[in-house]
Amino acid sequence: MNDKARRQGAILRLVRERRISTQEELVSALGDAGHEVVQTTVSRDIHELGLTKVRMPDGTLVYAPADAPDSDRLRGLGPAFRRWALTVESSGNLVVVTTPRGYAAPLAYALDDSGHRGILGTLAGENTVMVVAREGVSGAELRDELQEYLLEGAA
Repeated sequence: MNDKARRQGAILRLVRERRISTQEELVSALGDAGHEVVQTTVSRDIHELGLTKVRMPDGTLVYAPADAPDSDRLRGLGPAFRRWALTVESSGNLVVVTTPRGYAAPLAYALDDSGHRGILGTLAGENTVMVVAREGVSGAELRDELQEYLLEGAA
């Protein structure tokens, strides 16, 4: 693997693992990771990798891979959970969400469409959605986060 490929791989890892808002922050993070680069090289890498800026829930814009979830799509989970989810429970790396009969599929679609970084995939039955957490994310952590969507906007 050449230096450019290693550097671009490091860039993708960095923007997935931490919030990086500016090219200067990315140059510094790359330096900490052992890749000494200048801002113009980082600018070219950002373009070649197709990185975009996405808005985080707190409003901050950060670099992310083109396939990363945008907080606008994640925000759609709140209304979906309040509309369709009844309970959220976990076991191991799984989360099980119950819904009224016939509403598991639309909730699973909302979860899949959100691009949530902690979700590997969903499987919907008639009134149950099984959510599989990605490696490194426990079912309990994902459950707690998904339960927050139920409470979003509540007084």
